Amino acid sequence: MLIVRRRSGQAILIGDQVEIQVLEITPGRVKLGVMAPREISVLRAEVKLTREANLAAAQAVCPEKLAELSNRLRSAGSAQACTKPPDRATERPQGACDPS
Repeated sequence: MLIVRRRSGQAILIGDQVEIQVLEITPGRVKLGVMAPREISVLRAEVKLTREANLAAAQAVCPEKLAELSNRLRSAGSAQACTKPPDRATERPQGACDPS
């Protein structure tokens, strides 16, 4: 691991294509700007860890359970669908259901 001290407005270069610039420093926070080509993925570490955990959890569930859950969600959604158009006098925004 390389440890470097930088001040606001200074930058670090990674190779020829990636630049990390210190934009702002406050107590307990550092705001960084990352300039990189589009083909280089730039993510916060916690986003990558969450994605990996979600993928692992999805693979651990058997396909039959996923199909059953999908069917239950679809049937619950259709049961809540609006079947009666709203009164013009008490018109609701488009997509709102009539509670009666």
